[in-house]
Amino acid sequence: MRALVLTDFGRLEVQDRIASEPGPGEVLIEIVATGICGSDIHGFTGANGRRTPGQIMGHEGVGHVASLGRGVTGLAVGTPVTFNPVVIPDEDVEEFGGREQHSPRKFVIGVRADYVSSFAQLMVAPARNVIALPGDMPIEYGALVEPLAVAVHAARRVDAASAHRALVVGGGPIGQSVVLALAMDGIHDVVVSETDPARRALVERLGARTIDPTIAPVPDQVRRLYGSLADVTLDAAGASSSVADALAATRPGGKVCLVGMASPRLELDAFSLTTEERSLVGSFAYSSDSFRAAASWMGAAPAVAAQLISRQVPLDDAPTVFAGLAARDGTPGKVLVRLDH
Repeated sequence: MRALVLTDFGRLEVQDRIASEPGPGEVLIEIVATGICGSDIHGFTGANGRRTPGQIMGHEGVGHVASLGRGVTGLAVGTPVTFNPVVIPDEDVEEFGGREQHSPRKFVIGVRADYVSSFAQLMVAPARNVIALPGDMPIEYGALVEPLAVAVHAARRVDAASAHRALVVGGGPIGQSVVLALAMDGIHDVVVSETDPARRALVERLGARTIDPTIAPVPDQVRRLYGSLADVTLDAAGASSSVADALAATRPGGKVCLVGMASPRLELDAFSLTTEERSLVGSFAYSSDSFRAAASWMGAAPAVAAQLISRQVPLDDAPTVFAGLAARDGTPGKVLVRLDH
């Protein structure tokens, strides 16, 4: 098989590798496409310390069942599938069911250095992490399930379904998925704060209204659009400045979810939390419930999902594409690497 290998920080190569066979309870997936996540870009540059030279990254994958390990039922060879990258040991399934991301013994496909992940033409995944998809769904939509699951989980963390006015800070791929997750919760009047005009145009095609935070203070612009501050805000950027905007633009007693991970350390105005009783919660990955909800929604093949994909590129072009994304080439949405060509 062919695979995209991180040979060194800032360098990727397409190499030939020997594929593994599925063991008991495992599924071998023939990967069709894998999305490039922002964390993959940070791994490529070495910025996040969560990728290691020599590994095969990729956690936003879709493909077909190639073969089944002993004891696997409910799946058939050829079935289109995606996979939940958060893997926990068998002995943790009962205790951490519905909150698998909290298991101290979890690992994440695409992050664990010794695990062949979905920037390879063939990869193995535990059967319980494999989700069947409808055969009539555009296969590339399956690569959008994982980022949508991130957004679904974040929206649930702040009980967005009970809100009326929602702000999203950051209009990149996660912010775009948050717009869709909020729509899943019945919130269709969403404001997105984003500096990049191409990303603003994309989220407007998703049905959101947009503001440019460089023009005027975010709270002032939110008040102008809503007549008040937001009930809930989801920060899909994760920097000190974005958190400050999120808190200031959320009403007293409102909730803010930090889902972006741009910076490992933040400075914030503690008084904006305490004196106006705002809540600030974190969101990491997703539960299996959130992942399945995202897969179910995406499996219905909503036409709006196509707006999330900026382009699809062959595997041989992936090293160049990674370098361009790392240099902020202006791509507004998701880039998918096709491994089936």
